[in-house]
Amino acid sequence: MNTAVYKHWNLSIDGDQIAWLLIDRESETTNTLSQDVIAEFDSILDKLTADTPRGLVVMSGKKSGFIAGADIREFEGFDNASKVTELVKQGHAVFAKLEQLSCPTVAAVSGFCVGGGYELALCCKYIMVLDVPDTRIGLPEIKLGIMPGLGGTVRLNERVGGMKGMTAMLTGKLYRARQAKALGMVDEVVSHHSNLRWAARRAVLQKRKFKGPSMVAKVVNSNLARDKLAGLMVKQTSAKASPDHYPAPFALIDMWKENKGDRASKFAAEAELFGNLLVSSESRGLQRVFHLMERLKRLGKKADFTCRRVHVIGAGVMGGDIAAWCALQGMEVTVQDREMKYIEPAIDRARKLFKRKTRSKHAADAAAARFLPDVDGKGVARADVIIEAIFENVEAKQALYKAIEPKMKDDAVLATNTSAIPLETLSTVLDNPSRLVGLHFFNPVAKMPLVEVVHAADTDQQAIARGSAFCGQINRFPVPVKSSPGFLVNRVLAPYMLEAMKMFDEGMSKEEIDAAALKFGMPMGPIELADTVGLDVGLSVVKSLGGDGAEAAVERLGTMVEAGELGKKSGSGFYTWVKGKPQKEEYEADDKIDERASRLMKPFLDECQACSNDGIVEDDDLLDAGIIFGTGFAPFRGGPMHYLKTRDADARGVDEGAADAAAK
Repeated sequence: MNTAVYKHWNLSIDGDQIAWLLIDRESETTNTLSQDVIAEFDSILDKLTADTPRGLVVMSGKKSGFIAGADIREFEGFDNASKVTELVKQGHAVFAKLEQLSCPTVAAVSGFCVGGGYELALCCKYIMVLDVPDTRIGLPEIKLGIMPGLGGTVRLNERVGGMKGMTAMLTGKLYRARQAKALGMVDEVVSHHSNLRWAARRAVLQKRKFKGPSMVAKVVNSNLARDKLAGLMVKQTSAKASPDHYPAPFALIDMWKENKGDRASKFAAEAELFGNLLVSSESRGLQRVFHLMERLKRLGKKADFTCRRVHVIGAGVMGGDIAAWCALQGMEVTVQDREMKYIEPAIDRARKLFKRKTRSKHAADAAAARFLPDVDGKGVARADVIIEAIFENVEAKQALYKAIEPKMKDDAVLATNTSAIPLETLSTVLDNPSRLVGLHFFNPVAKMPLVEVVHAADTDQQAIARGSAFCGQINRFPVPVKSSPGFLVNRVLAPYMLEAMKMFDEGMSKEEIDAAALKFGMPMGPIELADTVGLDVGLSVVKSLGGDGAEAAVERLGTMVEAGELGKKSGSGFYTWVKGKPQKEEYEADDKIDERASRLMKPFLDECQACSNDGIVEDDDLLDAGIIFGTGFAPFRGGPMHYLKTRDADARGVDEGAADAAAK
């Protein structure tokens, strides 16, 4: 076998004259497509074109997966759309060489194959994927405010038809192996018991190739169908995103609708649009969110700590749902409360979660088997992580800690889910107060990705690191925050919610207040958010954090709570809720909506600045991450501190420009 080792690729030719090309990017744990990787790929394809083998198989040389798309770290260096477009065209030319090889070509995929990785696979005549749990296929670029840029908008739609292809690109969804096969995105699924290499060899020897688009795909790709389907796509996309805030999906739809000509014009349109989108402020903000997310993931891997058993004390909504989420992630969970009758509702909710989130009844039953009622608290002694989630009472929590500390393993994490009580107060009864951390989850636990890892001045650093590692193991983003009133997220939300209450008391409708927040880019208005979280919870937050100006809001919320109007969970609050949806009156925005949005967001942003000044988190990047993933703050703005800095810089630029003009 002849072998040639490149910097990022390994090429070998076996005795059957089959070329095996393995991507193994140097000094990286994950394969991504950088300019250097693509340039080397180009030279290899020239070699294979000049001396064509019997067949070519493209695989990964890493166990972590195939290719995770482009190296988006390189995106930050571009600020000129035409330069980006030119680079995209160069990439098109390289991928075209793979597509045009005369021999059988097979992409043999195991693990993730997303973005540019899937676009590379689409250039092969046959795509096979190994059916393992971590296999994911898709084009998620829309989540970065861009779109596929290495031919994906052309080749995927050619393969599966515009409706399926555009849906995959517009949602950015990643598909498991068999889902991708059912959609026509791949040609063959290889059993996880089989050898992918031997399956790829067989495909080459049998000269397997994509059978071509179905008749339905051909019809959907027709010019007449495009006009009608594009309107439907715009309507569906508008229900989830605003074109003012997220232009990429709408631009992609327009491009697909308008470019009905030859293949070359479609590739050219993709390159031009990709360049324009990449340098947009919206894409910059979403790229920043991606980098923040990656930083939080790294925080969840800093400690050498593995949690296998969790013990949750308090089976209420928060405690029970935390326990259910941990069981869903594969951990053995014991749930303690005063009597079995308090645990039973948590078991019912857990079963519904397992049914909704798992792929089979077997998996749901397995998760349920890991969710163990434990009235006597026997699980304390075996647990790696113990989470206290009882009611907000200092004496009750302290009595619990005194009772369980002697039973705990020395290296176990002791955590509280308190949302208001300082760790310094709670930890005084412990023999080792430095071991207590806060793990502040948000409701609903199964949807909210953030956990605040709360620490006091004397909290052991190892305890913080282990708490963060636990969050990573249950697929949640940890943000270490100082122990202080409201921590980070609730502290920022309190003045924002209070301002909304004031605007409501002044006579503004709940619909126009919520519309102002949506206009700024928030995912949900503050009035709807108050109903969703629960007015009883909102009342508690406003009481503890609202300050002197909260009297009217406390009185209003108190009256509503006493009347049983708790918001979404009771069916009525500020809104009436029907089948989980708020019933809103029609509201048409007027020319003052931007003014209302500015007023509404000012206390939110002011409090973010105050948290930064007080050092609640390590730096402004972590503050941005916490607020984005904890409140849903407009992702395309890149985070509140980033937004404030860019807004102030833009304002200075305008002022300086006006001064220069006046001087002239």
